[in-house]
Amino acid sequence: MIPYVRDIAFEYGRCDQVSPLIRRVIANNPGPFTYVGTGTYIVGRDEVAVIDPGPDDPAHLDAILAAIPGERVTHILITHHHADHSPLARPLQARTGAPILGCAVAGGDADDGGVKMEAGHDADFRPDVSLCGGGEVAGPGWTLEAIPTPGHTSNHLCFALKEENALFCGDHIMGWSTTVITPPDGDMTAYLESLALIRERGFSTLWPTHGAPVTEVRPFIDAYLEHRQERMDQITAALRAGPARIRDLTPRLYADVDPRLWPAAARSMLAAMIHLARQGVLVTDGEPGPDSEYRLG
Repeated sequence: MIPYVRDIAFEYGRCDQVSPLIRRVIANNPGPFTYVGTGTYIVGRDEVAVIDPGPDDPAHLDAILAAIPGERVTHILITHHHADHSPLARPLQARTGAPILGCAVAGGDADDGGVKMEAGHDADFRPDVSLCGGGEVAGPGWTLEAIPTPGHTSNHLCFALKEENALFCGDHIMGWSTTVITPPDGDMTAYLESLALIRERGFSTLWPTHGAPVTEVRPFIDAYLEHRQERMDQITAALRAGPARIRDLTPRLYADVDPRLWPAAARSMLAAMIHLARQGVLVTDGEPGPDSEYRLG
């Protein structure tokens, strides 16, 4: 079982000092993919970095600015281009003059079967500075390292705060839920590799964009990986009874999940199917797709 961390004390728009170097302001955009809302992080004092400004919400912009009176924003960092993470970057830049750093999606958004995260994708997201290959930014008393972590999206980044051995993990790891992987931009093989990479870095704390921090990091990531393997084992066990399509398996394998999330769960299952097909565990005629019939290899 994943040791979820779901308790979080907050008020919308309030700035909370959550560690010596980190403040957090939560946007009022709760939902099935965002939990209580987007947590925007402010790192440092006087000269600060803002991570994931969030949705295009003027009230949230006002709350971020109210949290840093007299301070200068030197960097606006984006974990990925979903509409609950990046759209407020440009309005925040217009008020602060800070550059936007992140990783653009190569080739634009491809079809994901109509499953969108929160309000969809931020199709206009274009960082001023690319961190697709990693890199570091720094300010007085703080250093952030960009770590490419593709999987949830092709352009997902995490940001390591070296002074606290902490990681701002975006949607790569979420304390309240598992992460949805929606092909073609999401990729299960890349996601599992990225999870293993983060596990080996030995961070003390994970700060997801949605929800509370994770402080028992390695056991949590181990459970995350075990859960993914269990889901794939469920798929192969179901296919022992004969060939099947994703639409037939989703209600059976995700019976314990809110039905509103079944379309997203079906996309995660497709990601698992593609991963298993690459390994030769299962086969299908043609390229693996949402309507393909799958059978054991």
